[in-house]
Amino acid sequence: MNDSIKIVEVGARDGLQNEKSVIQFNQRLEFLNLLVRSGFKAIEVGSCVSPRWVPQMDRSADLYAALEKPEQVDFSLLVPNMQGFEAAIQVGCKEIAIFTAASESFAQKNINCSIQQSIQRFEPIFEMAKHHEIKVRGYVSCVVDCPYEGAIAPQKVASIAKQLFDSGCYEISLGETIGTASPIRVRKLLQHCLDVLPAGRVAGHFHDTYGMALANISESLNWGLRIFDSSIAGLGGCPYAKGASGNVSTEDVVYLLEQSGFKTGIDISEMLKASNYITSVLQRDNKSHFVKAYTAKMLS
Repeated sequence: MNDSIKIVEVGARDGLQNEKSVIQFNQRLEFLNLLVRSGFKAIEVGSCVSPRWVPQMDRSADLYAALEKPEQVDFSLLVPNMQGFEAAIQVGCKEIAIFTAASESFAQKNINCSIQQSIQRFEPIFEMAKHHEIKVRGYVSCVVDCPYEGAIAPQKVASIAKQLFDSGCYEISLGETIGTASPIRVRKLLQHCLDVLPAGRVAGHFHDTYGMALANISESLNWGLRIFDSSIAGLGGCPYAKGASGNVSTEDVVYLLEQSGFKTGIDISEMLKASNYITSVLQRDNKSHFVKAYTAKMLS
């Protein structure tokens, strides 16, 4: 059994971009530095999008440039188009992320084009990334349910994921966007996806709206997945599902994995510093069950 797990910490991008408040540049930088000290080997720094659309992600390329970047850590920037890609390469970014959806309705509402049009838009980025020796990670949203269309066929997800992989994505993150999945539905999804993709190139990205994220991660482990996206303190939320709690908290994922005999390489005490810092900055409660239990234990 491969007992090493890669956790992709997405709180600084996927988490903060959905927060109502916009935090300062230096606060984002401090947060990222705390994540580095926690031992994460893969961190999503931000998104190279227009601040008119996502003000929380303003100056993400500058943030990447300002970071101290140890060689053993993979730092990435999300890019929606060639302009974003150019901003990323100007600061020496070595890994980018691109995104599409498994739902036509979601693609139209979220990125204003069809699924195939979104993939076609990325063709010049794949070419330039190969030329500059930059790794490309692909996100597929709504891999189980769509807030507009309902259930998504696993075969469709597998087909889109394979297209991205064949186009040049070294890793495909399957985004369970609104958090309605259960382990049996994750099983059906992975049965199809792993028919066309190696398990070592597939990441699970689960939201915890209905409290199923950890169960879905456990099911994914049974299918050989060893890469998972998560967000410190459960940062973020899904704007498409009322009351959605958003990303699964990294702290809970680390606890599950470590208790199950897997190795994450995460320093828990340093991770808690990062967690406490960002929740203090945002003036919000920590959504992690582990943090709540650990804090209560320390105070008792």
